[in-house]
Amino acid sequence: MSHNSIQLKNPHLEGMPSDYLYHLAINVPDTKNTGDIQKQFGDVRVICTGGTAIRMLELAKYLGKLLGVEDTSEPVDLCAKGHRYALYKVGPVICVSHGVGSSTFSVVLHELLKLVHYAKCQDPIFLRIGTCGGIGVTPGTVVVTKDAFNGLLRNEHEIAILGERVVRPAQFPESVIKDILAYGVRPDDGFQIISANTMGTDCFYEGQGRTDGAICEYTAEDKMKFLHKCHDLGIRNIEMEASFFASITQKIGVKAGDICVTLLNRLDGDQVNAEKKEEFEHRPFLVVGRYIQQLLKK
Repeated sequence: MSHNSIQLKNPHLEGMPSDYLYHLAINVPDTKNTGDIQKQFGDVRVICTGGTAIRMLELAKYLGKLLGVEDTSEPVDLCAKGHRYALYKVGPVICVSHGVGSSTFSVVLHELLKLVHYAKCQDPIFLRIGTCGGIGVTPGTVVVTKDAFNGLLRNEHEIAILGERVVRPAQFPESVIKDILAYGVRPDDGFQIISANTMGTDCFYEGQGRTDGAICEYTAEDKMKFLHKCHDLGIRNIEMEASFFASITQKIGVKAGDICVTLLNRLDGDQVNAEKKEEFEHRPFLVVGRYIQQLLKK
């Protein structure tokens, strides 16, 4: 099996003598001689991302025990000086917070892609672990995203670049989905894991058809019609990052997967059940942990 470091889609980087990954507070003083970066991050095989710093710290500690990492001390935030994102390293895995939505995620994902490029990481896999609202599935179901739809219900991601509308496809690789489903779930888990389409919106309230935001100019019937239209497209969950995440990793050509647990069924309402939230949030940890264990055996 051949191993390759990723190739970025930016020829301008070749002419940059140095690169400061500003939001991660990681300096690459010499882009032609990245020995220090390689020493620190060159063994990374998996990049796990998720919304909050505390969830990523919990994931780092969980994976440290699961993978038998010798250093049992509390993981250290390697990006603390940046005051924006948190990054923890446990063996060949880094766990990084990305905030809420594709705008904050885009900042850190660009810099993470550059980091693994400079570190010459071999065949890195990017995973997003998160929470979401389900559509027609039991709360607590783990959804592995197949095709990612934007808020216009198109299987693509749209971004404005130089004043122009740029559209990119947004699919996750079948090989990653297949392996996550094969290794990540066990019959006695007590919850369901499925592969389905996901909608990633730019807004938590109106963009997702909620009726509990500060503004709502549509009826409850309009909402239900919209959610059923989503369901007809094979969409089983809604969050705020999938279409962006799929489009960027697909464009670069790196393997990626989006694994989210549904906190509620949107066909039954808009409010999250706080009592079940903590229990449900741990489920993607189980799935991703098993997947990473198998991945590292290859």
